[in-house]
Amino acid sequence: MDKRKVIMAYRRGMITIQECAQILGIDSMQQVAGMVNDPKWSEPHRIVSQPVNG
Repeated sequence: MDKRKVIMAYRRGMITIQECAQILGIDSMQQVAGMVNDPKWSEPHRIVSQPVNG
């Protein structure tokens, strides 16, 4: 499973921090907390294409 999806599920309150760690296969709560707070693991930005007038 994509790590970003797991972290977003935690941020949205769908799973606990313990469940997040278990899914990611991480034993250290400090490591999980670091990942959760790292902006690198945030939801990917969606690019919206706009029509070109021409």
